[in-house]
Amino acid sequence: MVAPSHRLRSTHLLLVGETEWVSAFTSLLDSQTDATVSSVPDAASALDAVSDGAVDCLLCEQLLEAESGLDLLHELRERTTTLPVFLCTSEGSETLASEAISAGVTEYIPVDGDIADRFDDLVARIDHHIRTARRSITQRDRARQFDAIFHDERTATWVLDTDGTVVRANEMARDATEDSVATMVDQPFWSLSWWAADATTRADVEHIVETARGGSFANAVIMRSTPRDGSAVVDLSARPVFSGRGELASIVVEGVDISERVNLERDLRRSEELHRVTLNNMTDTVLMTDDNGEYTYVCPNAHFIFGYTDAEIRELGTIDDLLGASLFDRDELAEAGVLKNIECTATDKQGREHTLLVNVREVSIQDGTMLYSCRDITKRKQREEALATLQELARDFLYAETHHEIAHHVVADAAGVLDMDASAVYLFDADENELAPTAFSDSLERLHGTLTSVGADGSGLVSYSFLEAESLFFDDVHESALLDHPATDLRSTAYIPLGDHGVFFCGSPTVGRFDAVTRELADLLAATAEAALDRVSRESRLREQDRELQRRNSQLTALNRINEIIREIDQALVQAETRTEIDHAVCDRLTADDRFSFAWIGVADSISNTLEPRAWAGEEQGYLDSIPFSMKDADGDPAGRTAATRAVTMVGNVAARLRDEPWRKEALSREYLSVISVPLAYDEFTYGVLTVYANSQDAFDETSQAVLAELGETIASATSAIERKNALLTTSVTRLEFDVADPAFVLSRLARDVGCSITFQGGVQQTDAGTYVFITVEGADVEAVEATANRLIAIDDVQRISASGPQGVLRLRLSQPFLALELADHGAVLRSASFSPETATVVIDVPDSVDVRHITQLVADSFADIELRSKKTVAREDTQNLYAKFLGQLTDRQLEVIQTAYYSGFFESPRARTGEEIAETLGISPPAFYKHARVVQRKLFTTLFEDIGVPTAPST
Repeated sequence: MVAPSHRLRSTHLLLVGETEWVSAFTSLLDSQTDATVSSVPDAASALDAVSDGAVDCLLCEQLLEAESGLDLLHELRERTTTLPVFLCTSEGSETLASEAISAGVTEYIPVDGDIADRFDDLVARIDHHIRTARRSITQRDRARQFDAIFHDERTATWVLDTDGTVVRANEMARDATEDSVATMVDQPFWSLSWWAADATTRADVEHIVETARGGSFANAVIMRSTPRDGSAVVDLSARPVFSGRGELASIVVEGVDISERVNLERDLRRSEELHRVTLNNMTDTVLMTDDNGEYTYVCPNAHFIFGYTDAEIRELGTIDDLLGASLFDRDELAEAGVLKNIECTATDKQGREHTLLVNVREVSIQDGTMLYSCRDITKRKQREEALATLQELARDFLYAETHHEIAHHVVADAAGVLDMDASAVYLFDADENELAPTAFSDSLERLHGTLTSVGADGSGLVSYSFLEAESLFFDDVHESALLDHPATDLRSTAYIPLGDHGVFFCGSPTVGRFDAVTRELADLLAATAEAALDRVSRESRLREQDRELQRRNSQLTALNRINEIIREIDQALVQAETRTEIDHAVCDRLTADDRFSFAWIGVADSISNTLEPRAWAGEEQGYLDSIPFSMKDADGDPAGRTAATRAVTMVGNVAARLRDEPWRKEALSREYLSVISVPLAYDEFTYGVLTVYANSQDAFDETSQAVLAELGETIASATSAIERKNALLTTSVTRLEFDVADPAFVLSRLARDVGCSITFQGGVQQTDAGTYVFITVEGADVEAVEATANRLIAIDDVQRISASGPQGVLRLRLSQPFLALELADHGAVLRSASFSPETATVVIDVPDSVDVRHITQLVADSFADIELRSKKTVAREDTQNLYAKFLGQLTDRQLEVIQTAYYSGFFESPRARTGEEIAETLGISPPAFYKHARVVQRKLFTTLFEDIGVPTAPST
């Protein structure tokens, strides 16, 4: 019986509820048991406590605050089935008890009296159910552990009955056999398809099972073969399992595929054989001795280094006689266990010295305690010494600045690197196409004779090596058919090309001096020299490139400055409203931030043939008043020359020809050292001259000249745009009427060829395809005019708009720009133009803001012969602005449709042509034609009634 003070030790009890019996029971548990007791008031807190802590038993009241104890029981059983749950209530019933049992309650206990009377009984029940729950958990864990072992993916496991029949098999066993689970169970284990195919294997398996049935462990290594897996080696074991009474309960059989291990063992044996063969053929020698230095093992390949056989080495005595005494410190070896890379010198059977690297290790192999591994580094030592010399030579090359200096370094150090005194370097002279002996040793000249230049024609060894980029090594150069100096005393020779620079030549009077190491060192020496020659050539090119780069950087800096000025001027041109603003903005930007000393814009005066300053900025210092800017003086200021020639004038050095041109003295006194003048011309119109002065010579290169010339065109274009804008705002115009005599003009030629009168109707339209104009034809058959127009090269297309007897309207597509468009670019308007077989008349309206002389010049450039017939000032119609505003709203297609409809008589009453006929002429559908017409009409009425407003009718 458990002592009262030790009851419920190491348990955690949770009581749920706030009734009187819960409080009383909690106190009793705290005072009379070793249990950890907790209490919570409601179901939610109880669920949290079960989730957070290790609760061994829960006692619950049926009546809780939010939900009942039965509800809590249902939620707990959804989470765990092993936790003991007691439902204790003072208001119970048989129905509640039945529901609690159905929900999985551990015990249902009515509480109807003093809880102390039933305390011992309750504690006993709680202890019993806690122990039962813990046993269930332990059994479940053990079952899981067994399942984990049983289902090991690396081992095939079977459980057999006491008679040897199969009861259970894991997945590995099922996957490894062709038998299904149904056919496997209740079958003798040795009859499975794993072993049944081979009688010997089956007998071995049956013997293992019988041994296990006898109560003993048994195992065997067997071979199995299946169509799916092929052959495999299996370590099969059978283990008896006894019941608690010591009787045989079952047999567990495990099969492990050890094919890989068997293969590894076989490979190991093969590896041991390979190691034996390797030891016999490797160049490193392994020796083993005892503590006294007596040999216990001599590697079969000892002759590679020492020239002695195994027996001869043993006859020499101890290891000290072979490698020398005091090779290493015994105490140091004892502390480190192994000493590596001990360098020593040994003499072989022929008396030659070898430099060895020896590793010494303490071992315990049979009778041997010291293991020596010896590596011959004689060649490597020689190579290291040569490479050290090469390294010093490479450092010398770093400071060499010419090809000749490098050549002399190569010859001077060849003896130290190759142990050959005879050497020379030939450098290629591209201008002479020959290889010249730039540097050579004294002994070479003594053994070989005086060296001379050789042509790069491939006829001799030096030339051939260079042209073919091929290294030539000879044990005896007298055997070469290309030898061009038979009297030479040299035998072993080498010719190694130095890239595109030349050839390195070295030799010795002894035959066969170039072994593998010497060849390698000769190649390294040549490669080092070639790299140095490349560096010198590259640095020479880089210096030249640096000079070129500096020159280009200077140009780029100047160009960037010019581009910055241009950007600022472009922004100013966009914002300018008047020509005066343009002129002043250009001059201000050019002289801002000390970019240039002085800039001004002048306009030509045709009466005085001089330039009149219009705007300027910078350090003018009275220069504009000091000299006349004549357009006739060929030696005058560049501004006057540019105005006369309409070409860029640039002076890089104002100080030159100081006595010949007076303007230079005035400019030089103001520190104007260079100057450029560019015309402000656009579309054959000149708006003046821009002249810029700088306080340094050659401030304007070709790039600056091109950029400033383009700037002049940009300024002129902006000025032209300002004039066109002002032309739209002017209230009066100058009407010019010209008589034109130009038989080559397309409309004049068409009128003359047909013998009719042609009138320009307006409505010029510029498209990607060409320029469209409408003309009225009178006095000739329209078809004849149409046929003649189709033959003219200047007319790409002819389309008849309307025809009525000897009169009609045609639309022409011209291949060249029309006069009306050129006039419009400068703010003028082609009011009318008429052409007959004999004469032609052109009427042009020029706004007051546009120079009439420019327009006159434009007309003169367009026709072969003109005469100004009349010139008068007329008031400009207010509707002109409205006209421009309306046309600005139309697309090219809409304008084409409405012009064609108008000239076709669509708007006459009655209509001369229907909409369907016009649509066919335009190549569009009738709905599309009517849609375009309505859109144009709506835009017209919108402009008329909304944009300018409807006039108020007078009151009556």
